[in-house]
Amino acid sequence: MEITDLTALELGERIRNREIGIREALDAVWQRIEQREGKLHCYITLDREGAYQRAELLQKEIMEGRIRSPFMGVPYAVKDNICTAGMRTTCGSTMLEHFVPSYSASAVVSLEKAGALLIGKTNLDEFAMGSSTETSYFSPTLNPWNEEYVPGGSSGGSAAAVAAGECFFALGSDTGGSVRQPASHCGVVGLKPTYGAVSRFGLIAYSSSMDQIGLLTKDGKDSAALFQIIAGRDGKDGTSFVMPQEGEEHGPSGKCIGLGDKRRRSDESLGASTETGRINGRLRVGILADFLGEDVSDNVRRAVRSAGEQLAEMGAIVEEYSLGVTELVAPAYYTIACAEASSNLERYDGVKYGLRREAENLHAMYGQTRAVGFGREVKRRLLLGTFVLSEGYYDAYYLKALRARRRIKEACDLALSKYDVLLSPVAPSTAPRLGESLADPISTYLWDVHTATANLAGLPAVSIPFCRGAFGLPIGVQLMGKPHSEELLLQIQEVFHGKL
Repeated sequence: MEITDLTALELGERIRNREIGIREALDAVWQRIEQREGKLHCYITLDREGAYQRAELLQKEIMEGRIRSPFMGVPYAVKDNICTAGMRTTCGSTMLEHFVPSYSASAVVSLEKAGALLIGKTNLDEFAMGSSTETSYFSPTLNPWNEEYVPGGSSGGSAAAVAAGECFFALGSDTGGSVRQPASHCGVVGLKPTYGAVSRFGLIAYSSSMDQIGLLTKDGKDSAALFQIIAGRDGKDGTSFVMPQEGEEHGPSGKCIGLGDKRRRSDESLGASTETGRINGRLRVGILADFLGEDVSDNVRRAVRSAGEQLAEMGAIVEEYSLGVTELVAPAYYTIACAEASSNLERYDGVKYGLRREAENLHAMYGQTRAVGFGREVKRRLLLGTFVLSEGYYDAYYLKALRARRRIKEACDLALSKYDVLLSPVAPSTAPRLGESLADPISTYLWDVHTATANLAGLPAVSIPFCRGAFGLPIGVQLMGKPHSEELLLQIQEVFHGKL
Protein backbone atom coordinates (compact mmCIF):
# COMPACT_ATOMS: atom_id res chain seq x y z
CA MET A 1 0.00 0.00 0.00
CA GLU A 2 1.29 3.45 -0.92
CA ILE A 3 1.47 6.16 1.73
CA THR A 4 -1.18 8.21 -0.09
CA ASP A 5 -3.61 5.27 0.17
CA LEU A 6 -3.62 5.47 3.97
CA THR A 7 -6.36 7.25 5.85
CA ALA A 8 -5.43 10.28 7.94
CA LEU A 9 -5.65 8.31 11.19
CA GLU A 10 -3.58 5.45 9.76
CA LEU A 11 -0.87 7.85 8.63
CA GLY A 12 -0.94 9.68 11.96
CA GLU A 13 -0.43 6.41 13.83
CA ARG A 14 2.54 5.43 11.67
CA ILE A 15 4.07 8.87 12.14
CA ARG A 16 3.69 8.61 15.94
CA ASN A 17 5.22 5.12 15.88
CA ARG A 18 8.07 6.51 13.75
CA GLU A 19 7.37 4.04 10.98
CA ILE A 20 6.92 6.94 8.53
CA GLY A 21 8.58 10.33 8.78
CA ILE A 22 6.55 13.49 8.19
CA ARG A 23 8.90 14.50 5.40
CA GLU A 24 8.42 11.07 3.81
CA ALA A 25 4.65 11.50 3.92
CA LEU A 26 4.96 14.98 2.46
CA ASP A 27 7.21 13.66 -0.32
CA ALA A 28 4.54 11.09 -1.22
CA VAL A 29 1.83 13.75 -1.35
CA TRP A 30 3.96 16.06 -3.46
CA GLN A 31 4.78 13.27 -5.88
CA ARG A 32 1.04 12.64 -6.31
CA ILE A 33 0.43 16.36 -6.81
CA GLU A 34 3.12 16.50 -9.49
CA GLN A 35 1.55 13.49 -11.21
CA ARG A 36 -2.07 14.66 -11.26
CA GLU A 37 -2.40 18.35 -10.43
CA GLY A 38 -1.49 19.51 -13.93
CA LYS A 39 -4.82 18.10 -15.16
CA LEU A 40 -7.05 18.09 -12.08
CA HIS A 41 -6.44 21.65 -10.81
CA CYS A 42 -7.46 20.81 -7.24
CA TYR A 43 -5.44 23.69 -5.77
CA ILE A 44 -5.29 27.44 -6.25
CA THR A 45 -2.30 27.94 -3.92
CA LEU A 46 0.34 25.45 -2.79
CA ASP A 47 2.88 26.20 -0.05
CA ARG A 48 5.60 23.62 -0.63
CA GLU A 49 8.41 25.52 1.09
CA GLY A 50 6.33 26.40 4.13
CA ALA A 51 4.99 22.85 4.40
CA TYR A 52 8.50 21.34 4.52
CA GLN A 53 9.59 23.90 7.11
CA ARG A 54 6.63 23.06 9.32
CA ALA A 55 7.26 19.35 8.78
CA GLU A 56 10.74 19.65 10.25
CA LEU A 57 9.45 21.40 13.37
CA LEU A 58 6.67 18.84 13.87
CA GLN A 59 9.08 15.93 13.37
CA LYS A 60 11.33 17.37 16.05
CA GLU A 61 8.41 17.49 18.49
CA ILE A 62 7.56 13.86 17.74
CA MET A 63 11.15 12.77 18.30
CA GLU A 64 10.97 14.51 21.67
CA GLY A 65 7.75 12.66 22.51
CA ARG A 66 5.49 15.72 22.34
CA ILE A 67 2.41 14.33 20.57
CA ARG A 68 -0.36 16.88 20.00
CA SER A 69 -3.07 14.74 18.40
CA PRO A 70 -3.69 11.68 16.19
CA PHE A 71 -3.26 13.96 13.15
CA MET A 72 0.16 15.36 13.97
CA GLY A 73 2.16 15.70 10.76
CA VAL A 74 -0.72 14.66 8.49
CA PRO A 75 -0.88 16.82 5.30
CA TYR A 76 -4.24 18.49 4.68
CA ALA A 77 -5.80 21.21 2.55
CA VAL A 78 -8.27 24.05 3.09
CA LYS A 79 -10.94 25.36 0.75
CA ASP A 80 -9.92 28.77 -0.51
CA ASN A 81 -12.81 30.66 1.10
CA ILE A 82 -11.48 29.83 4.59
CA CYS A 83 -8.89 32.32 5.84
CA THR A 84 -5.29 31.27 6.43
CA ALA A 85 -2.82 33.77 7.91
CA GLY A 86 -0.03 34.59 5.48
CA MET A 87 -1.47 32.41 2.70
CA ARG A 88 -3.69 34.04 0.12
CA THR A 89 -7.43 33.39 0.26
CA THR A 90 -9.07 34.13 -3.08
CA CYS A 91 -12.58 32.63 -2.96
CA GLY A 92 -11.82 31.57 -6.54
CA SER A 93 -12.44 35.16 -7.65
CA THR A 94 -10.65 38.03 -9.38
CA MET A 95 -12.01 40.19 -6.58
CA LEU A 96 -9.70 38.58 -3.99
CA GLU A 97 -6.95 37.25 -6.25
CA HIS A 98 -4.20 38.90 -4.17
CA PHE A 99 -5.86 38.96 -0.74
CA VAL A 100 -3.65 37.59 2.07
CA PRO A 101 -5.43 37.45 5.47
CA SER A 102 -3.66 38.45 8.67
CA TYR A 103 -5.51 35.77 10.64
CA SER A 104 -6.65 32.17 10.28
CA ALA A 105 -10.14 30.74 10.64
CA SER A 106 -10.82 29.17 14.03
CA ALA A 107 -11.11 25.70 12.46
CA VAL A 108 -7.68 26.12 10.89
CA VAL A 109 -6.21 27.32 14.19
CA SER A 110 -7.61 24.20 15.90
CA LEU A 111 -5.96 21.97 13.30
CA GLU A 112 -2.68 23.85 13.62
CA LYS A 113 -2.74 23.33 17.39
CA ALA A 114 -3.36 19.63 16.71
CA GLY A 115 -0.21 19.56 14.57
CA ALA A 116 -1.89 18.87 11.23
CA LEU A 117 0.22 20.02 8.28
CA LEU A 118 -1.40 22.55 5.92
CA ILE A 119 -0.08 22.28 2.37
CA GLY A 120 -2.38 24.52 0.33
CA LYS A 121 -5.73 26.07 -0.60
CA THR A 122 -8.16 24.21 -2.81
CA ASN A 123 -10.18 25.37 -5.79
CA LEU A 124 -13.88 26.22 -5.57
CA ASP A 125 -16.75 27.80 -7.44
CA GLU A 126 -16.35 31.57 -7.16
CA PHE A 127 -17.45 32.69 -3.66
CA ALA A 128 -18.80 29.14 -3.22
CA MET A 129 -21.59 29.87 -5.71
CA GLY A 130 -21.89 26.83 -7.93
CA SER A 131 -22.21 23.08 -8.01
CA SER A 132 -19.37 22.00 -10.30
CA THR A 133 -16.19 24.00 -9.47
CA GLU A 134 -16.38 25.39 -13.00
CA THR A 135 -17.12 29.00 -12.02
CA SER A 136 -13.68 29.47 -10.44
CA TYR A 137 -11.76 32.39 -11.94
CA PHE A 138 -8.59 30.29 -12.01
CA SER A 139 -9.66 27.08 -13.78
CA PRO A 140 -12.22 24.29 -13.45
CA THR A 141 -11.33 21.27 -11.33
CA LEU A 142 -11.73 17.82 -12.93
CA ASN A 143 -13.06 14.63 -11.40
CA PRO A 144 -10.20 12.23 -10.44
CA TRP A 145 -12.32 9.21 -11.43
CA ASN A 146 -12.96 10.49 -14.96
CA GLU A 147 -11.42 13.73 -16.14
CA GLU A 148 -14.22 14.45 -18.62
CA TYR A 149 -16.55 15.09 -15.67
CA VAL A 150 -16.79 17.68 -12.92
CA PRO A 151 -16.05 16.88 -9.26
CA GLY A 152 -19.12 18.72 -8.02
CA GLY A 153 -19.03 21.90 -5.99
CA SER A 154 -18.51 24.27 -4.56
CA SER A 155 -15.93 22.33 -2.49
CA GLY A 156 -14.86 20.39 -5.57
CA GLY A 157 -11.17 21.13 -5.14
CA SER A 158 -11.17 19.73 -1.61
CA ALA A 159 -13.12 16.60 -2.59
CA ALA A 160 -10.97 15.95 -5.66
CA ALA A 161 -7.73 16.47 -3.72
CA VAL A 162 -8.74 13.89 -1.10
CA ALA A 163 -9.94 11.42 -3.75
CA ALA A 164 -6.77 11.83 -5.81
CA GLY A 165 -4.44 11.37 -2.83
CA GLU A 166 -3.20 14.96 -3.06
CA CYS A 167 -3.92 15.37 0.67
CA PHE A 168 -5.26 13.15 3.45
CA PHE A 169 -8.24 15.29 4.41
CA ALA A 170 -9.59 18.74 3.64
CA LEU A 171 -11.84 21.45 4.99
CA GLY A 172 -14.75 22.61 2.88
CA SER A 173 -17.80 24.79 3.36
CA ASP A 174 -21.41 23.70 2.95
CA THR A 175 -24.21 26.21 2.32
CA GLY A 176 -26.62 24.02 0.38
CA GLY A 177 -24.66 20.81 -0.10
CA SER A 178 -21.24 22.10 -1.12
CA VAL A 179 -19.37 19.48 0.94
CA ARG A 180 -21.72 16.54 0.46
CA GLN A 181 -22.39 16.81 -3.28
CA PRO A 182 -18.71 16.85 -4.37
CA ALA A 183 -18.01 14.12 -1.79
CA SER A 184 -20.61 11.98 -3.55
CA HIS A 185 -19.22 12.72 -7.00
CA CYS A 186 -15.63 12.01 -5.90
CA GLY A 187 -16.25 8.94 -3.73
CA VAL A 188 -15.19 10.37 -0.36
CA VAL A 189 -16.96 11.07 2.93
CA GLY A 190 -18.45 14.55 3.28
CA LEU A 191 -19.66 15.75 6.69
CA LYS A 192 -21.86 18.82 7.10
CA PRO A 193 -22.14 19.36 10.89
CA THR A 194 -25.06 20.78 12.84
CA TYR A 195 -25.29 24.54 12.26
CA GLY A 196 -23.14 26.18 14.93
CA ALA A 197 -21.17 23.04 15.82
CA VAL A 198 -18.06 24.43 14.09
CA SER A 199 -17.10 28.09 14.29
CA ARG A 200 -17.62 30.09 11.11
CA PHE A 201 -15.03 32.69 12.13
CA GLY A 202 -12.69 33.07 9.19
CA LEU A 203 -15.09 31.53 6.68
CA ILE A 204 -15.81 34.18 4.05
CA ALA A 205 -19.57 34.51 4.14
CA TYR A 206 -21.96 33.52 1.37
CA SER A 207 -25.23 32.86 3.23
CA SER A 208 -24.56 33.35 6.94
CA SER A 209 -27.63 31.54 8.25
CA MET A 210 -26.70 28.36 6.36
CA ASP A 211 -22.90 28.39 5.86
CA GLN A 212 -21.05 25.70 7.79
CA ILE A 213 -17.45 24.48 7.67
CA GLY A 214 -17.37 20.75 6.96
CA LEU A 215 -14.95 17.89 6.40
CA LEU A 216 -13.92 15.79 3.40
CA THR A 217 -12.15 12.57 4.37
CA LYS A 218 -11.41 9.04 3.20
CA ASP A 219 -13.59 7.41 5.85
CA GLY A 220 -15.91 8.09 8.77
CA LYS A 221 -13.32 7.43 11.47
CA ASP A 222 -11.21 10.30 10.15
CA SER A 223 -14.27 12.58 10.07
CA ALA A 224 -15.32 11.66 13.61
CA ALA A 225 -11.88 12.30 15.07
CA LEU A 226 -11.37 15.55 13.12
CA PHE A 227 -14.83 16.78 14.07
CA GLN A 228 -13.88 16.51 17.75
CA ILE A 229 -10.90 18.78 17.05
CA ILE A 230 -12.66 21.57 15.14
CA ALA A 231 -16.07 21.54 16.87
CA GLY A 232 -17.07 23.63 19.88
CA ARG A 233 -17.88 27.06 21.19
CA ASP A 234 -15.85 29.98 19.82
CA GLY A 235 -16.14 33.47 21.28
CA LYS A 236 -15.51 34.89 17.82
CA ASP A 237 -18.70 33.29 16.44
CA GLY A 238 -21.90 34.02 18.34
CA THR A 239 -23.76 31.21 16.58
CA SER A 240 -21.34 28.52 17.79
CA PHE A 241 -22.10 26.44 20.87
CA VAL A 242 -20.56 24.13 23.43
CA MET A 243 -20.85 20.57 22.17
CA PRO A 244 -23.22 18.48 24.33
CA GLN A 245 -21.70 15.82 26.55
CA GLU A 246 -23.21 12.36 26.82
CA GLY A 247 -26.57 12.64 28.54
CA GLU A 248 -27.02 16.28 27.53
CA GLU A 249 -28.38 18.17 24.59
CA HIS A 250 -28.85 21.84 23.84
CA GLY A 251 -31.99 23.77 24.55
CA PRO A 252 -33.17 26.82 22.58
CA SER A 253 -30.96 29.13 24.67
CA GLY A 254 -27.83 27.22 23.69
CA LYS A 255 -27.30 26.10 27.28
CA CYS A 256 -26.92 22.43 28.07
CA ILE A 257 -29.95 20.74 29.58
CA GLY A 258 -29.67 17.42 31.41
CA LEU A 259 -32.09 14.90 29.96
CA GLY A 260 -32.09 12.54 32.90
CA ASP A 261 -34.41 9.57 32.36
CA LYS A 262 -35.66 10.96 29.04
CA ARG A 263 -32.42 9.87 27.37
CA ARG A 264 -31.59 6.25 26.67
CA ARG A 265 -28.94 4.74 28.91
CA SER A 266 -25.59 4.32 27.18
CA ASP A 267 -26.06 0.56 26.91
CA GLU A 268 -29.29 1.21 25.02
CA SER A 269 -27.84 3.79 22.67
CA LEU A 270 -28.36 3.65 18.95
CA GLY A 271 -25.43 2.88 16.74
CA ALA A 272 -23.49 0.62 14.45
CA SER A 273 -20.77 -1.90 15.13
CA THR A 274 -18.08 -1.80 12.47
CA GLU A 275 -16.50 -4.95 13.91
CA THR A 276 -19.60 -7.11 13.56
CA GLY A 277 -21.25 -5.25 10.69
CA ARG A 278 -24.43 -5.01 12.75
CA ILE A 279 -26.79 -2.11 13.45
CA ASN A 280 -28.57 -1.76 16.77
CA GLY A 281 -32.15 -2.99 16.30
CA ARG A 282 -33.58 0.20 17.82
CA LEU A 283 -32.18 2.31 14.96
CA ARG A 284 -35.08 3.59 12.85
CA VAL A 285 -34.29 4.76 9.32
CA GLY A 286 -36.67 6.71 7.12
CA ILE A 287 -36.04 6.59 3.37
CA LEU A 288 -37.23 9.92 1.96
CA ALA A 289 -39.51 8.68 -0.81
CA ASP A 290 -40.23 12.18 -2.13
CA PHE A 291 -36.49 12.55 -2.84
CA LEU A 292 -36.69 9.60 -5.24
CA GLY A 293 -38.83 11.16 -7.96
CA GLU A 294 -38.52 11.10 -11.74
CA ASP A 295 -35.61 13.54 -11.69
CA VAL A 296 -33.47 10.92 -9.92
CA SER A 297 -31.56 8.50 -12.14
CA ASP A 298 -32.19 4.77 -11.91
CA ASN A 299 -28.64 4.17 -10.67
CA VAL A 300 -29.03 6.59 -7.79
CA ARG A 301 -32.50 5.34 -6.89
CA ARG A 302 -31.23 1.76 -6.79
CA ALA A 303 -28.27 2.82 -4.64
CA VAL A 304 -30.51 4.48 -2.03
CA ARG A 305 -32.91 1.52 -1.87
CA SER A 306 -29.96 -0.88 -1.71
CA ALA A 307 -28.51 1.13 1.17
CA GLY A 308 -31.84 0.85 2.97
CA GLU A 309 -31.94 -2.90 2.36
CA GLN A 310 -28.42 -3.30 3.74
CA LEU A 311 -29.32 -1.37 6.89
CA ALA A 312 -32.39 -3.56 7.34
CA GLU A 313 -30.29 -6.70 6.89
CA MET A 314 -27.92 -5.41 9.55
CA GLY A 315 -30.73 -4.98 12.06
CA ALA A 316 -32.21 -1.51 11.55
CA ILE A 317 -35.93 -0.79 11.13
CA VAL A 318 -36.28 0.78 7.68
CA GLU A 319 -39.42 2.44 6.28
CA GLU A 320 -40.29 4.88 3.52
CA TYR A 321 -41.44 8.34 4.52
CA SER A 322 -42.39 11.56 2.72
CA LEU A 323 -41.46 14.98 4.10
CA GLY A 324 -44.18 16.63 2.01
CA VAL A 325 -42.24 19.90 1.54
CA THR A 326 -39.70 19.10 -1.15
CA GLU A 327 -41.26 21.56 -3.62
CA LEU A 328 -40.39 24.37 -1.17
CA VAL A 329 -36.72 23.56 -0.71
CA ALA A 330 -35.09 24.95 -3.87
CA PRO A 331 -37.08 28.23 -4.02
CA ALA A 332 -36.66 28.86 -0.29
CA TYR A 333 -32.96 28.05 -0.38
CA TYR A 334 -32.08 30.21 -3.39
CA THR A 335 -34.22 33.14 -2.24
CA ILE A 336 -32.64 33.21 1.23
CA ALA A 337 -29.10 32.36 0.10
CA CYS A 338 -29.05 34.98 -2.65
CA ALA A 339 -30.56 37.63 -0.37
CA GLU A 340 -27.88 37.00 2.25
CA ALA A 341 -25.18 36.93 -0.44
CA SER A 342 -26.37 40.32 -1.68
CA SER A 343 -25.75 41.69 1.80
CA ASN A 344 -22.50 39.84 2.50
CA LEU A 345 -20.81 40.66 -0.80
CA GLU A 346 -21.71 44.35 -0.56
CA ARG A 347 -18.34 44.87 1.18
CA TYR A 348 -16.44 44.18 -2.07
CA ASP A 349 -16.65 47.71 -3.44
CA GLY A 350 -13.02 48.54 -4.27
CA VAL A 351 -12.59 50.72 -1.20
CA LYS A 352 -11.70 48.48 1.75
CA TYR A 353 -9.64 45.65 0.25
CA GLY A 354 -9.43 43.42 -2.78
CA LEU A 355 -9.70 44.50 -6.42
CA ARG A 356 -10.09 48.20 -7.27
CA ARG A 357 -10.74 49.78 -10.65
CA GLU A 358 -10.02 53.50 -10.86
CA ALA A 359 -12.78 55.65 -12.38
CA GLU A 360 -13.90 59.27 -12.73
CA ASN A 361 -16.11 59.18 -9.61
CA LEU A 362 -16.99 56.98 -6.64
CA HIS A 363 -20.09 55.35 -8.09
CA ALA A 364 -18.32 54.56 -11.36
CA MET A 365 -15.48 53.00 -9.37
CA TYR A 366 -17.97 50.80 -7.49
CA GLY A 367 -19.61 49.68 -10.72
CA GLN A 368 -16.41 48.99 -12.66
CA THR A 369 -14.78 47.15 -9.76
CA ARG A 370 -17.75 44.84 -9.29
CA ALA A 371 -18.26 44.38 -13.04
CA VAL A 372 -14.69 43.13 -13.43
CA GLY A 373 -14.30 41.46 -10.03
CA PHE A 374 -17.34 39.18 -10.05
CA GLY A 375 -18.04 36.37 -12.50
CA ARG A 376 -21.29 35.58 -14.27
CA GLU A 377 -22.73 33.19 -11.66
CA VAL A 378 -21.96 35.52 -8.75
CA LYS A 379 -23.58 38.43 -10.57
CA ARG A 380 -26.68 36.32 -11.29
CA ARG A 381 -27.13 35.47 -7.61
CA LEU A 382 -26.41 38.99 -6.40
CA LEU A 383 -29.00 40.41 -8.78
CA LEU A 384 -31.57 37.87 -7.60
CA GLY A 385 -30.76 38.60 -3.95
CA THR A 386 -30.94 42.36 -4.39
CA PHE A 387 -34.27 42.00 -6.20
CA VAL A 388 -35.96 39.91 -3.47
CA LEU A 389 -34.80 42.38 -0.81
CA SER A 390 -35.94 45.47 -2.71
CA GLU A 391 -38.93 47.59 -1.75
CA GLY A 392 -42.15 46.07 -2.96
CA TYR A 393 -40.72 42.55 -3.26
CA TYR A 394 -39.39 41.88 0.25
CA ASP A 395 -42.75 40.66 1.54
CA ALA A 396 -43.65 38.83 -1.65
CA TYR A 397 -40.45 36.80 -1.85
CA TYR A 398 -38.02 37.01 1.08
CA LEU A 399 -40.54 36.80 3.93
CA LYS A 400 -42.42 34.06 2.08
CA ALA A 401 -39.14 32.13 1.80
CA LEU A 402 -38.57 32.48 5.54
CA ARG A 403 -42.04 31.04 6.19
CA ALA A 404 -41.26 28.17 3.82
CA ARG A 405 -38.03 27.57 5.71
CA ARG A 406 -39.96 27.23 8.93
CA ARG A 407 -42.27 24.67 7.33
CA ILE A 408 -39.27 22.70 6.10
CA LYS A 409 -37.73 22.76 9.58
CA GLU A 410 -41.01 21.60 11.15
CA ALA A 411 -41.32 18.78 8.60
CA CYS A 412 -37.79 17.61 9.38
CA ASP A 413 -38.44 17.78 13.12
CA LEU A 414 -41.57 15.66 12.66
CA ALA A 415 -39.70 13.11 10.56
CA LEU A 416 -36.88 12.91 13.10
CA SER A 417 -39.36 12.36 15.90
CA LYS A 418 -40.31 9.15 14.08
CA TYR A 419 -36.86 8.15 12.80
CA ASP A 420 -33.29 8.43 14.06
CA VAL A 421 -31.83 9.10 10.62
CA LEU A 422 -33.21 9.96 7.18
CA LEU A 423 -31.76 8.28 4.09
CA SER A 424 -31.82 9.95 0.67
CA PRO A 425 -29.79 10.66 -2.46
CA VAL A 426 -27.07 13.29 -2.33
CA ALA A 427 -27.59 14.26 -5.96
CA PRO A 428 -30.05 13.00 -8.60
CA SER A 429 -27.28 11.49 -10.75
CA THR A 430 -23.56 10.93 -10.97
CA ALA A 431 -21.29 13.87 -11.83
CA PRO A 432 -22.20 15.71 -15.04
CA ARG A 433 -19.80 16.29 -17.90
CA LEU A 434 -17.79 19.48 -18.03
CA GLY A 435 -19.97 22.31 -19.33
CA GLU A 436 -23.36 20.67 -18.74
CA SER A 437 -24.06 22.51 -15.47
CA LEU A 438 -23.10 25.90 -16.90
CA ALA A 439 -25.32 25.34 -19.94
CA ASP A 440 -28.44 24.80 -17.81
CA PRO A 441 -28.05 26.61 -14.46
CA ILE A 442 -31.74 26.40 -13.48
CA SER A 443 -31.77 22.61 -13.68
CA THR A 444 -28.56 22.57 -11.65
CA TYR A 445 -30.20 24.73 -8.97
CA LEU A 446 -32.96 22.14 -8.63
CA TRP A 447 -30.38 19.45 -7.84
CA ASP A 448 -29.82 21.10 -4.46
CA VAL A 449 -33.20 19.95 -3.12
CA HIS A 450 -31.56 16.78 -1.80
CA THR A 451 -28.88 18.56 0.22
CA ALA A 452 -30.20 22.08 0.96
CA THR A 453 -32.91 20.64 3.23
CA ALA A 454 -30.30 20.00 5.94
CA ASN A 455 -28.94 23.56 5.67
CA LEU A 456 -32.38 25.16 5.86
CA ALA A 457 -33.16 23.08 8.96
CA GLY A 458 -29.68 23.41 10.51
CA LEU A 459 -29.26 19.63 10.72
CA PRO A 460 -26.14 17.45 10.39
CA ALA A 461 -25.79 15.28 7.29
CA VAL A 462 -23.15 13.06 5.77
CA SER A 463 -22.50 11.89 2.23
CA ILE A 464 -21.41 8.25 2.19
CA PRO A 465 -19.57 6.70 -0.79
CA PHE A 466 -21.69 3.71 -1.69
CA CYS A 467 -21.18 2.34 -5.21
CA ARG A 468 -20.26 3.28 -8.76
CA GLY A 469 -22.55 4.14 -11.65
CA ALA A 470 -22.10 4.97 -15.32
CA PHE A 471 -18.55 5.62 -16.61
CA GLY A 472 -17.11 4.41 -13.29
CA LEU A 473 -18.30 7.52 -11.43
CA PRO A 474 -19.05 7.25 -7.69
CA ILE A 475 -22.53 7.44 -6.20
CA GLY A 476 -23.03 8.54 -2.63
CA VAL A 477 -26.04 8.28 -0.33
CA GLN A 478 -26.97 10.80 2.32
CA LEU A 479 -27.85 10.34 5.97
CA MET A 480 -29.43 13.28 7.79
CA GLY A 481 -29.95 13.25 11.55
CA LYS A 482 -31.07 15.13 14.60
CA PRO A 483 -28.98 18.04 15.90
CA HIS A 484 -25.67 16.83 17.38
CA SER A 485 -26.01 13.33 15.90
CA GLU A 486 -22.76 13.50 13.90
CA GLU A 487 -21.27 10.56 15.80
CA LEU A 488 -24.23 8.31 14.96
CA LEU A 489 -24.18 9.29 11.27
CA LEU A 490 -20.47 8.52 11.02
CA GLN A 491 -20.86 5.20 12.84
CA ILE A 492 -23.42 4.14 10.26
CA GLN A 493 -21.08 5.35 7.52
CA GLU A 494 -18.45 2.90 8.71
CA VAL A 495 -20.80 -0.02 8.02
CA PHE A 496 -20.90 1.03 4.35
CA HIS A 497 -17.14 1.61 4.11
CA GLY A 498 -15.44 -0.18 1.25
CA LYS A 499 -18.49 -0.55 -1.02
CA LEU A 500 -16.99 1.54 -3.84
